[in-house]
Amino acid sequence: MKRNMLLTLIACIAVSAVAEGNNPFGDKRITTWGDQGNGTYVNPILNADYSDPDAIRVGDKYYMVASDFHFMGMQVLESEDLVNWTLISKVYDRIDFPEYEKNERYAGGSWAPALRYHNGKFYVYFCTPKEGLFMSEATDPRGPWTPLHNVVNVAGWEDPCPFWDEDGQAYLGRSKVGAGPIIIHKMSEDGRTLLDEGVTVYTGPVAEGTKIHKHEGYYYLSIPEGGVERGWQTILRSKNIYGPYEKKVVLEKGMTDINGPHQGSIVDTPEGEWWFLHFQQYNSIGRVVHLQPMHWRDGWPVIGVDQDMNGIGEPVLTWRKPDWKQGLGKLPVHSDEFSTSELGLQWQFNHNPVDGEWSLTEKKGWLTLNALQSDAFWFAKNSITQKSMGYQGEFTVKMDFSELIDGNHAGLACMGRINHQIGVRKVNGKVHVYMGNDFENIKISEPVKGKTIYLKLHLDGISQNYSFSYSTDNKTFIPFGDSFEMNFGHWKGVRPALFCYNTEAKGGKVHFDWARYDILEHKIVTF
Repeated sequence: MKRNMLLTLIACIAVSAVAEGNNPFGDKRITTWGDQGNGTYVNPILNADYSDPDAIRVGDKYYMVASDFHFMGMQVLESEDLVNWTLISKVYDRIDFPEYEKNERYAGGSWAPALRYHNGKFYVYFCTPKEGLFMSEATDPRGPWTPLHNVVNVAGWEDPCPFWDEDGQAYLGRSKVGAGPIIIHKMSEDGRTLLDEGVTVYTGPVAEGTKIHKHEGYYYLSIPEGGVERGWQTILRSKNIYGPYEKKVVLEKGMTDINGPHQGSIVDTPEGEWWFLHFQQYNSIGRVVHLQPMHWRDGWPVIGVDQDMNGIGEPVLTWRKPDWKQGLGKLPVHSDEFSTSELGLQWQFNHNPVDGEWSLTEKKGWLTLNALQSDAFWFAKNSITQKSMGYQGEFTVKMDFSELIDGNHAGLACMGRINHQIGVRKVNGKVHVYMGNDFENIKISEPVKGKTIYLKLHLDGISQNYSFSYSTDNKTFIPFGDSFEMNFGHWKGVRPALFCYNTEAKGGKVHFDWARYDILEHKIVTF
């Protein structure tokens, strides 16, 4: 217990140091999370919703993918030190099934992907719960990635991982929706075809998230068990890929407050060190990424620190960095001036985009969203969104609503289990600021004049209370409506979104000049 309290104290001191040492805005805006600038890091290293992370090393660089569910499409991240990550590409832009065209696959889409490198190619595999197993490949992780290949069109599969053995034989491990059992298939060398019905190699308590490794003659299956909030990390090993497998629990919550430390990836460094990446579900933010030290003992991974001396590791809050590069601290991109011909990589469409109904060139320097017919935000096309960043923050947009027509709703949404919106609506030729959710319009202003408005979302993932405000001059912001509670929902954390739709018929449009995200420092470490 004393050791854990010491680690917590160190983490709190480190967080305070990064705010004062790297940030010209004092205790307000921050530019890094885990990296403390002194050769140490604090968890989470990625304080955003990158659930079910899988990472690999190729040469001296690290690459990561994570579940994106119904948001398009899977982001690829790159790092030089396993602590600081940047977005470099997306694997796909759409999933070509009718339900993704109609916004009817909330909580569907990509579940627990695996990223691997084999014979000069990068491979990504994932399952959707209704449509089956998909894969894509690229010679460069920055893309282009090949169009999604539906390896097997089947319902009820999840969490696949490919593996190429030393003799060239390829395999694929996976589980079933509902978690377990663990099944291994033979696969064609090109990774595009399964060659058999699979062999069940393990049945355990909510076993899922299979990752296959080989080390010093043993096959290792790294699997999370027990569920997200109360689970642990299990390692299975065997001299034969089909087993029988020995079992060892290698990471658990133990004396810490880090719930469900599991579902991740084992990675080595060029220097021969080993590390483990996993997620923790934290409030409305979602599933944030932690980094744990790892080493081998008697042929088994040892992850974290065994604080209670029961033979099972526990997650650390702070540790030395795998590779300290002075001044490397950075965050994934999160603001956009819409000044280029491409959207920033942080943006993801809610379900499939409608090409031709949004533009970065129609009004140069602005993002244009055309209004398609929808009865509500839930089904609205062309809504673009990004992950919430950190414990607290402010997300602000500048919007030109001069081309709205009757029936239009446009503005800034806060997406979660229940979605909330602030925006403008046009009724009988008059424009009003409104606040609403999935069920009702909560507040409507008197008619507003002009053509430009500034909308702001205040995010607080600690209290899970969120609020809106607006301004006509970007100086004085007027709180609008009461604060509202946001919760994790549809397997995803809370996120801001830009939208424009028409409840009457297709028509009208809105323009966004910029979207700026100020990530605020948290004063305490809350694990």
